Amino acid sequence: MKTAYFFVGLGIAYGFGCQGEMGSDGSGGETSSTGPTTPCCDTTGSGPGSGTAGTASTAGTSSTGSASTGTGGSEPLPCGDPTTFESGLTPSSEIHVATSGSDASGDGSAGNPYATIAHAASLATPGTSVVIHQGTYAGDTYLADYGGTEGAPIWIGGAQGEARPVVQGGANGFHLSGVRYLVLHDLEITGGEANGINCDDGGNVASEDATRWVVFRGLSIHDIGTGGNNDCLKLSGVNDFWVQRSDFARCGGGMSGSGIDHVGCHRGVVSHSTFVEMSGNGVQCKGGSTDIVVTANRFTEAGERAVNMGGSTGFEFFRPPLTNGENAEARRIHVLANVIEGGTAALGFVGCVDCLAANNTIIDPERWPLRILQETSTSSGGYTFLPASNGRVINNVVYYSASDVGGAHVNVGGDTDPGSFTFVSNLWFAHDDPGSSTPNLPVSEQGGIVGSDPGFVNAGGGDYHLAGGSPAIGAGSALPELSGDNDGNCYAAAPSVGAFEGNP
Repeated sequence: MKTAYFFVGLGIAYGFGCQGEMGSDGSGGETSSTGPTTPCCDTTGSGPGSGTAGTASTAGTSSTGSASTGTGGSEPLPCGDPTTFESGLTPSSEIHVATSGSDASGDGSAGNPYATIAHAASLATPGTSVVIHQGTYAGDTYLADYGGTEGAPIWIGGAQGEARPVVQGGANGFHLSGVRYLVLHDLEITGGEANGINCDDGGNVASEDATRWVVFRGLSIHDIGTGGNNDCLKLSGVNDFWVQRSDFARCGGGMSGSGIDHVGCHRGVVSHSTFVEMSGNGVQCKGGSTDIVVTANRFTEAGERAVNMGGSTGFEFFRPPLTNGENAEARRIHVLANVIEGGTAALGFVGCVDCLAANNTIIDPERWPLRILQETSTSSGGYTFLPASNGRVINNVVYYSASDVGGAHVNVGGDTDPGSFTFVSNLWFAHDDPGSSTPNLPVSEQGGIVGSDPGFVNAGGGDYHLAGGSPAIGAGSALPELSGDNDGNCYAAAPSVGAFEGNP
């Protein structure tokens, strides 16, 4: 049965966050890759919503001091917070895991725990919480055809109030294949050779239900891979999912690898997370991915493209499979209220159709604020692909160095349709030469603000809230897709420009 999930402050009773998708180990893999105002999702009431509570800690190196939050999620923010399938639920039973435990003689109680995550998880039934106590555990936990039910999910994660347990090494810290109603929470995952977590549909690329209803929250995934196309979180054919309050750092290398790589994923939300020192991308959505919201995150030196809407995918890895009609790398990816600092390019529209970048605060891209590209030929292998088209760029603050960007505000590649893009109410400020702030855009902008300092509270200290009197306050255009800002506060009816709502 499909369930409508309701979100605080949104006034929308379907599952996406609007106002008003195997990795290097060869399982489900893919080739590497570095509009309209309709809602960003289907209206069946089957998908997740935008935003989540909490502020992500610095992505990094240790679970020390990062206490697990337990089951059931957290208190909602004023605006943009989802209700997921786990919200308000509590486990009916617990199975405990500790480094001092024994799979042979333990019984899974708190006083006599098991030793390995895999053994404990294999005994879990719907409604069970697998409670992993602090310590270091081996990677390569594999779970297939596994999960709970709508009213009784399975939780796997750290013990509430303890430091996050560390999952170290292996090809993948976790490999999840064909899972449903599963919550993976409060874990530190590091040292995997292929990916931190690999979650896929088991190669069942035509099935909507193969892997569905999954929450990833309170995770720290860092220092993954062997210097190539390795991801912190690899999602292939995952539908109806949330990634919340998690930290991703240093996955991949050689301009490849992502914090989160979606291949043929649908109806998901990535929110209130951090992406630090990535090589390829912070977040990538390709391979037929649709209806994914990337909102209220912070990207710091997140690679070649902090958010890559689209990309390049081997034809056999598209979900759903390619058709004889018009295909696309991605559709309806919405990037909202994020802070993006540094990196080669902030945002890529790469074979993406009907995608939206709104209310982001973009700080000092090394080369391009935006790219419009086509990496999958529009006529390739007997298939037809739509070009990157119908993108919307609205209410963003672009605060940059003219000496770095020059006149390349938007890098436009061949076989794209830049004339179909719209630019509305963006603020452009070259802080080293305000007189050079006029952007070079593929189409004329409506209501842009050029050459005015956005008035951050402390730009040098990384505080991009708007000080009183900022020209960005109330200067944006209303969007039905908007709900919460980067802090989870509601945008005004006349929203501010950028990732933070301001007070006049």
